[in-house]
Amino acid sequence: MNGALLAVIAVTVIPAFLVSVIAVGWIARHAQRLGLLDRPNARKVHTNPTPLGGGIGIWLGVVAVFAAGTLATVVLSKNPALGDAWLPESLTVYLPGLVSRIGSIWFLILAGTILMVLGLLDDRYGLDWRLRLGIEFGVASAVVYGQHLQLTAYINAPWLTSILSVFWIVMLINAFNMLDNMDALSGGVASIICAMLSIMLVTTPESEIGQPQWFVAAMMLTLLGGLLGFLKHNRPPAKIFMGDAGSYFVGYWIAIGTLLSTYPGARGDTPHAVLAPLCLLAIPLYDMVSVIWIRVREGRSPFQADKKHFSHRLVELGMTKTQAVATICLATLTCSLGALILPRTDLIGAGIVLAIVLAMLALIAVLESLTSGSER
Repeated sequence: MNGALLAVIAVTVIPAFLVSVIAVGWIARHAQRLGLLDRPNARKVHTNPTPLGGGIGIWLGVVAVFAAGTLATVVLSKNPALGDAWLPESLTVYLPGLVSRIGSIWFLILAGTILMVLGLLDDRYGLDWRLRLGIEFGVASAVVYGQHLQLTAYINAPWLTSILSVFWIVMLINAFNMLDNMDALSGGVASIICAMLSIMLVTTPESEIGQPQWFVAAMMLTLLGGLLGFLKHNRPPAKIFMGDAGSYFVGYWIAIGTLLSTYPGARGDTPHAVLAPLCLLAIPLYDMVSVIWIRVREGRSPFQADKKHFSHRLVELGMTKTQAVATICLATLTCSLGALILPRTDLIGAGIVLAIVLAMLALIAVLESLTSGSER
């Protein structure tokens, strides 16, 4: 197990990090020539023109690793002796299955690439929200119906779970897009979620085969590497932002990871394990729901950008931007720990975990009420 985990980290996190950190650095140096500059305005917190396009580096890190992995999988599957020599035995058994899924893997990558390009065009030219949302729904529908991805739920109605899965993907794309409003925020939160989901997948084997979910964990670890490479340039003061190209791709990839994951015991003694994604994603979803509610309550479009996000509201309380980002990351980590516990506990324990997550969100809401109270 330890050898297999180290091997997976070595071929996912490390190369994705190296590709990303080099690509993001290059884009930052050439952003003005590429027309990828985010200029300050009334709804943004930065004060100097800052390069966009960091998401291209994150995407490239993921694609490069999967391209190399596809080539290696084909070569090793045709030369079993090489696989036995280079891979732990616990991983070689997956080679035939990986070969059979190469087409599906690249279908998912192509869909993510379309979203990355959509975000890049929005970064460069500014697209109407209706066009963006329409393409997001189109891509999500193609993935769900083309790859038969569905939420793990107790609803004996595939047509309904398919629709919910499409909305889940679109919701997470926009949740991470909305979260991308301060240095290292969206990237930091996404990194925590990727790491915690990966830990859950490799430490709680699928009940039917008794093996860790290496493939989905590898997906998340590869994205983690790309995010870490980006964060090297995005830490305050940021030299580059991920932009919509990055937030769309990151939200999509995490959504796909949660749909592909099998939550051990979901059909057995621990059915509450299916709630793990809600623990992992509680903070991004809270930010999205709360900011949409504020906009609608004020009579504005839910798609009208502003400075009403969770992070902005924390700054209004008196925090620095760095403190606000650290607070949100710690809240994400706290809620994410619940995802590790759910597959390992009974119904009472699950109730306690969910109560802790709700209490965390309630605490945040109470703290935020101080801001509105001071404005009255």
